[in-house]
Order: sequence, then structure tokens, then C-alpha cells
Amino acid sequence: MTTHVVTSHGADFFGEDRHPVRTLVSLADYARGSLPAAVRARLVDLLEDAGRMEGGTGHTIPAAEVPGLADQLRTVARARGLRSPRLASAAALLADAAARAAADGEPWTLTIETTEGAL
Repeated sequence: MTTHVVTSHGADFFGEDRHPVRTLVSLADYARGSLPAAVRARLVDLLEDAGRMEGGTGHTIPAAEVPGLADQLRTVARARGLRSPRLASAAALLADAAARAAADGEPWTLTIETTEGAL
């Protein structure tokens, strides 16, 4: 079984992106180290929650909060301490999806999807 987080406003044909849950959970540690404590709580909670959610559950982030999350994810993607190109790319893709939702004035959704076999 493979578990991914599916984000709305992604770059694929269906307007979605898929990221392994473990990638988002790993990004939470970098968000803690890259962002000031006063602003990182929502993003860290969102990333860590990916590891605790079950298939079909998720989060809908209100449109008013999405621009701030996009900026925070961009900061994480560019952080000097983030030496993994895979994680930096995932943070940048998440930031882009959040920015598209913000530009559209729409909420951004993250849903857990579990599939049989490897993707």
C-alpha cells in the first residue's frame, strides 16, 4: 500500500499533486528550523497531521490562510539547512499549489489517498 497526500491546485492534468506522506512529515522538521516560532505553527501542524490521517481524510485550508502558507513553504524550500533536493522540490511544489489556490481565491485542500501497489 502506498499513502500519498493529494493537493488541490496542483500542476497535473487534473489540477492535483501527489506527495508521499513521509515527505510531508519530513518537511515539518525543516519548517521548524526554517521559520520563526510565531508563524510556523499552522504549517508544522498541517505537515505533521499528514502522518496521522487515514485514507479519505484531509484538511481544507481557508482561502485567507493560503497565501501565508505558500510563503512559508517557499521559505522552507529555499532554506540552507534543507540539503535534500527531493524535499526542497516537494516544498516548492506545495508552495506553488498553495499560491495557485491563493491566486484563485479558493481554499486549498490536502487529502490522504491510499492505493494498492507502488506508484
